[in-house]
Amino acid sequence: MTANLDVESAAAVFTLPQHDGSFDPAQAAYLRSLGQRRPSVMLAFAPKAAGTFLRASAIFAVDGQLTRVIHAQGGRDATPYLPTYILYLSGGFPHSTLVTHVHMQALPANRHFIEALDLKPVIMLRPVPDMLISYLDMLSSEPASPSHWLNSSIPENFYAMDEAARIDFMIATMMPWYASYFATWQRFAKERPGRVCILKYKDVRRDPVAMLQTLLSHSGLPRSREVCALAVEAAWDERHANHFNRGEEGRGRKRLSTSQLAQIDRLLFGYYGLEAWREELLPA
Repeated sequence: MTANLDVESAAAVFTLPQHDGSFDPAQAAYLRSLGQRRPSVMLAFAPKAAGTFLRASAIFAVDGQLTRVIHAQGGRDATPYLPTYILYLSGGFPHSTLVTHVHMQALPANRHFIEALDLKPVIMLRPVPDMLISYLDMLSSEPASPSHWLNSSIPENFYAMDEAARIDFMIATMMPWYASYFATWQRFAKERPGRVCILKYKDVRRDPVAMLQTLLSHSGLPRSREVCALAVEAAWDERHANHFNRGEEGRGRKRLSTSQLAQIDRLLFGYYGLEAWREELLPA
């Protein structure tokens, strides 16, 4: 399969959006028609939210190809790259179904992009303390990977800190991103019903096959339970190669102090008002 970049596609590649990321109405209409040519999977998960496992399962289920749809992986505030999508939607690379996994907030520019191309993102709600501790454990085992960080610099003495100090640092630097991430997606999902698929981590642990079916149907790529069961099994068989974490629920709360949990509570619910998701983000 080769790309068929017509004049409009080529023009769209080189046409900048407005300063807020919105598109001219005529271009937006064209991009929307283009976006309906080939479905894709967009997992817009926060880091350490079971994204790798579901991504691998989705790839098996739809015979897809993992594709980087942003300029670079150096940060974690992703903005999709229009030429990549235009190439795919025009019949070019990747030849199989595009599956992407991006740590992306639903900020205005990203929302304009998603709606212009009629994309169907999927997000995951997982307890934030568990994600932070999972992140900390990953960094402890991979100390030479600054690209794992959320748009922040690692202090030179980070690995000399005790665990309490490391967690304090992560709450100070990373929690604002997590809080903003969930707030932007909650707002987007409320304002555009049906655009965003919201999964819950506890449901993925309980029935990963059903959750894979849910996200694929939302993406316009429905698959039977039998196919999804085989895909989940295949992904699980490769868990070590893909560095799946333990997925243990409640371990974050065990390792965070009362004051640290209070800081998380204040950011999520005092500042951003995410009470509707309290049970998933900060369960008792």
